[in-house]
Amino acid sequence: MPRFDNVRAVPFSADEMFALVADVEKYPQFVPLCESLVVHTREQREDGSGLVTATMGIGYKAIREKFTTNVSLDPVGRSIVVRHKNGPFRRLENVWRFTPRGETSCDVNFAIDYEFSSPLLAVVMGAVFDAAFRKFAEAFETRAGEVYGRRPPLAGAALS
Repeated sequence: MPRFDNVRAVPFSADEMFALVADVEKYPQFVPLCESLVVHTREQREDGSGLVTATMGIGYKAIREKFTTNVSLDPVGRSIVVRHKNGPFRRLENVWRFTPRGETSCDVNFAIDYEFSSPLLAVVMGAVFDAAFRKFAEAFETRAGEVYGRRPPLAGAALS
């Protein structure tokens, strides 16, 4: 099963990055392969946590797919967990964690495990998905610069 895990130090606070990733409606504007996103339900709990059910449309060349996920939002724990509900995956789990490095910077950990339900789709889309996931963290950092204002990169910040 393909897995991708990345930690990126960014010059934005953990709360800023959490809010940016939690704003799923904006994904079609900047997330690689994302062509559409429809939120079906959004539950907000008293403790600030929440659950979003959304369908994302993805595309690459002539291939178009849609899948629905449940997105658990935990602002206190600074984490977002995305789990497959239905679509072309047998399994999809995506976890974001935001660890403060101070008041104005954080480490963004993006991890994803996925498996297509169709072996043919896995062959056709596997390499494309892998390349797109490698660009996800960078896309969110670029988006943070657009939303919060450009900031100089952190000294010694490296990708893993």
